[in-house]
Amino acid sequence: MNENKLERIRRIFMNYNGVMKTSELTIEKIYYDDIRILLENGMIEKIRRGYYHWCDVMDYGDIMIIKKLYPNAIICNESALIYYDYSNRNPREWHIAIDKNISRNRLKNDYLKIKAKRLDSHTLSIGVDECIINDIKICIYDRDRTICDILKNMNHMDREVFNEAIQRYIADPQKNIVNLLSYAKILRIENKVKNIIGVWL
Repeated sequence: MNENKLERIRRIFMNYNGVMKTSELTIEKIYYDDIRILLENGMIEKIRRGYYHWCDVMDYGDIMIIKKLYPNAIICNESALIYYDYSNRNPREWHIAIDKNISRNRLKNDYLKIKAKRLDSHTLSIGVDECIINDIKICIYDRDRTICDILKNMNHMDREVFNEAIQRYIADPQKNIVNLLSYAKILRIENKVKNIIGVWL
């Protein structure tokens, strides 16, 4: 593959933020032989069947791949704690919430460790917000829904991470107690909120 063709393909990948589907490659007239050469030379890597990532694109990080592979995913739990600065400990996997009807096979990929929380459409939609991570807009649960989720799953969390998140939330001037109580009622964790958060308010 000559330099001009390689540069043309690189620019096309950049137009897709470094991640392309097979259907997009076909539209852009990048064919199997090109893909094979790029893979063999380490220019691209396969992240899931039908999805390829340009290897030297680091600016967007994992978030662009999540956005591409799981366009309706919502950042949640410990990944959301990091975004809100409620924790300093990076989780070993990305925590996302998805519709429970999405096939488990769609969650498989060769690049990222994903921990998916499968929810019905009503529960999934509670407390959804948007944020910008590495210049990419993506859905995330707001800080109040995030705290409800960790209260709901507190027995499965590291105790130190849990306690730090609660204390940072309590000290956060952007918390919304009305939202917290509203979400807690829907998610059936009112007693946990009253017993663990209520004593500090």
